[in-house]
Amino acid sequence: MRLTITGKHVDITRAVKEYAQKKVSNLPKYYDSINYVEVVIGAGRAGNVSVEIIARAEHRKVFVVKEADKEVYRCIDTAVHKLEGQIKKKKSKERDNKRTGGAKSV
Repeated sequence: MRLTITGKHVDITRAVKEYAQKKVSNLPKYYDSINYVEVVIGAGRAGNVSVEIIARAEHRKVFVVKEADKEVYRCIDTAVHKLEGQIKKKKSKERDNKRTGGAKSV
């Protein structure tokens, strides 16, 4: 899995990069076909920090999450949690669609 962490109008410290990398590295556990994750950390209004995580999987599946808060770490945690929810929902839909009916009784 490739990972890109960038900052828009804000400098990212090594600790924040490592924290984001640690949190995002667990995503393939929920969905195997994730092959690229991009984390964009930006300065928002009124001193807020915004975090956007874009996860790309095989077959053009894209998961996007945006979060804004005063603390960077809380933003990353919340965004990753939302992304996990999206991925779990997609995975359960795919799994349920494969289990359509069995032998029909006449």
